Amino acid sequence: MSTQLAKNDNQPMAAVATPATLLQMAIEGGADLDRLERLMTMQTTWEANEAKKSYTAAMSQFSAECPTIEKTETVQFSGTRYTHASIAGTLEQIRGLMAENGLSHSWRVNQENGGITVTCYVKHVLGHQERTSMTAPPDGSGKKNQIQQIASTVTYLERYTLFAILGLASADQDDDAVSAVSVQYITENQAADIEALISEVGADKQAFLKHFKIESILTLSTQALSMALDMLDRKRK
Repeated sequence: MSTQLAKNDNQPMAAVATPATLLQMAIEGGADLDRLERLMTMQTTWEANEAKKSYTAAMSQFSAECPTIEKTETVQFSGTRYTHASIAGTLEQIRGLMAENGLSHSWRVNQENGGITVTCYVKHVLGHQERTSMTAPPDGSGKKNQIQQIASTVTYLERYTLFAILGLASADQDDDAVSAVSVQYITENQAADIEALISEVGADKQAFLKHFKIESILTLSTQALSMALDMLDRKRK
């Protein structure tokens, strides 16, 4: 790290001692290994704190300048039509501003216990990074195969983890694919199977309905079906 300068009201400019300058002085003065190790630890901690402060300042500047995200994608199928801020459209609007503030992003995907977890990382050029995660089951709506179900959920979670960690807001509340597929309910046969399973495992039906925020089993969405079955199966075990 370069030497920083401080100035008192009526005093000449003077060097401010940082762990790096102290370490250099200790090396030149022939300090013992123990002292050098302590100074190196201090330097590492100091650099981490400086990186975090720079990240915070960059995020503050980014938030101050970031526009409201415009919805750029319209999807229409089976009589359903919705618009949303796609990943590509969102990044097109903010990528330049992120770069100007020394920020970059990345995602990590993990599958475990039937759920898909997407973690979004935002990193500053000086090394400090923050992350946020969201988990959801594969999107079983429509006639998607298994890979398409996973891809649909990953895309959704990538978008919303990015929005969450950067504090983004779209022009108005997203009317996206998840809200669109939520009106696709399970069949009467599937509802009957759920009812039977609730009775079999001794689950509280009212608690089940409250958990999924529905008024009857027939209004359980196809997307929530696998989650409901897993929950009842765990109750049986």
